[in-house]
Amino acid sequence: MDFAFSEEQEMLRRSARDFLAKECSSKVVRKLMEGPDAYDPTLWRKIADLGWTALGIPEEYGGVGTFLDLVVVFEEAGRALLPGPFFATMGLAVPVLIEAGSEAQKKEVLGAIAQGSARATLAFTEPSGRWDAGAVTLTATPNAGGWQLNGVKLFVPDAEAADYIVVAARTRGKGEEGISLFLVKGRLKGMTVTSLKTLDMTRRWSEVRFDGVKLEADSLLGPADKAWPHLKRALDWATAALCAEMIGGTQKVLETSTEYAKARHQFGKPIGIYQAVSHKLADMLVLSESGRSATYYAAWAVDADAPDRSLAASMAKAYVSDAYRKVAGDGIQVHGGIGFTWEHDMHLYFKRAKSSEVTLGDATYHRELVAQSLDL
Repeated sequence: MDFAFSEEQEMLRRSARDFLAKECSSKVVRKLMEGPDAYDPTLWRKIADLGWTALGIPEEYGGVGTFLDLVVVFEEAGRALLPGPFFATMGLAVPVLIEAGSEAQKKEVLGAIAQGSARATLAFTEPSGRWDAGAVTLTATPNAGGWQLNGVKLFVPDAEAADYIVVAARTRGKGEEGISLFLVKGRLKGMTVTSLKTLDMTRRWSEVRFDGVKLEADSLLGPADKAWPHLKRALDWATAALCAEMIGGTQKVLETSTEYAKARHQFGKPIGIYQAVSHKLADMLVLSESGRSATYYAAWAVDADAPDRSLAASMAKAYVSDAYRKVAGDGIQVHGGIGFTWEHDMHLYFKRAKSSEVTLGDATYHRELVAQSLDL
């Protein structure tokens, strides 16, 4: 069995790593963190010029490559803690548009995203913070031939930088029945986007409030009341993509910690020779490699539309959520006092790990989904 990426994908990985090392150093990340939306239009344009915003999008809408190509870039983006709406656009909004959008919607929005002229996000979670179908309570009611949205979405990633927001709403009933998706363009009357102060400021999160927001009939994505199957498949894509980003961060923490353990001396010897440090690094390596294996399989399952794609995505997220948090925490421990300081980058990875841990559901949530697959 061959589990390796192709030569072209490895070339993509090297070029992405080189580009991010030059254009998205920790100095750049820290500067963008201080801004209002952690978004740099110049950096986004450069990313688009590399073709990253077209990866995974079907060719008929201006896209190139496959989801696995996009996963390679997500892993490198995670290493660099790439700020801005790349994950929100390519990891969340794009798969929903592919799964549920009409031809006209795909040509307009996916085409603009592929060209790098538009950014998008998905508004799913609400005050409950849950990612299951029953958590969707924001209502969409018929209104003068169109629709009217009422409710609030919380922790919407990079909403302030988004030109389009895909909104999950309830049009009737409860649970998986009665969920519909809507495409909101720009800022409409009655719509308020408020930035939230969160632990991880490399990725901005917002409250998006809808107070009687009126939408045209063609804003509906897919059939009314029956959007959950489309949304669930899109979340498989998003989960595998997020795991790839997390594994990239995990690898960077491991490499940084290993280098420090070799360079830092105590009692005339590098601290890496002491078992308390070396075994911790060994555990970090095991967690990183195991998480990478689970992530790559999930990515393949999504790309191949395998029957176990949802299970594979949940297995990966359940494992990687714990692994990234543990590795990032241990990385701080290896660095000792300096790892706790603002000047060192290790805390940025720990904060991203904590943020990503709960995004798209934490380990407990995904373990429950895995357990359900076992008929438990």
